[in-house]
Amino acid sequence: MPARVLSVANQKGGVGKTPTAINLAASLALADQRVLLVDLDPQANLTSGVGLKGHTAAGGTIYEALTGEDVDSHAFVLPTQMAGLSLIPANRNLTGAEIDLVPLPQRELRLRSVLDPLRDSFDYIFIDTPPSLGLLTLNALVAADAVLIPLNCEYFALEGLADLVATLRRVRGALNPQLDIAGVLMTMHDERTNLGQQVARDISTFFGDRVYTTVIPRNIRLGEAPSHGLPAVLYDVKSRGAEAYLTLAREFLARERANLPEMEGQHG
Repeated sequence: MPARVLSVANQKGGVGKTPTAINLAASLALADQRVLLVDLDPQANLTSGVGLKGHTAAGGTIYEALTGEDVDSHAFVLPTQMAGLSLIPANRNLTGAEIDLVPLPQRELRLRSVLDPLRDSFDYIFIDTPPSLGLLTLNALVAADAVLIPLNCEYFALEGLADLVATLRRVRGALNPQLDIAGVLMTMHDERTNLGQQVARDISTFFGDRVYTTVIPRNIRLGEAPSHGLPAVLYDVKSRGAEAYLTLAREFLARERANLPEMEGQHG
């Protein structure tokens, strides 16, 4: 079965998009899934977070993949130090992509045309998006089968979500009718505070059963791991953060498998 493509998206910064992409992907790789990470954020934190900062594939980075013509998608894929986990890297060149994509034909479909030929080589493809709703995020939403939305358990968590939901609706209406919400993940949760508990309740009320049962706690190891170029599950597998992402991977796979007949109907 071809890979499921998931866009990890939220136009707010600091909600845990990149740690979620890295650690969920790494946890799935540990579960013998073939996973591709796509770094679509000009800050390239995903690329450095898996230890490949400054590395370029034979074809270049995601910037060259998006702006080139008749590209060989496989030429942009790099192996990481973890079996089963690959990466299409980014660097600062991607900063210009929002402008450089504007005059190109089918500018919203560029990423989809890069990823579609790779679907048969992987089980899951995760796209890490920038903290905005510009052309890069739009490309990610058009290329994806579903969106995974990380939300930090803080006062303004739900602020701006209406914009994201409206964008998803527009993309569904015009460019990608199959786009779905795979799930909503609560991150940076501190169960000791009343605020954390209240925000978690608000998120559950807003999204219902779309919210993952697994909650990602505030955890120092999750913050330290990227500076070592490692997913938390390799940096300190016994940390609360790593354990939470391993639990999330199990819940994620269980949900995906439960939805399998429905998905096959969509793709069939």
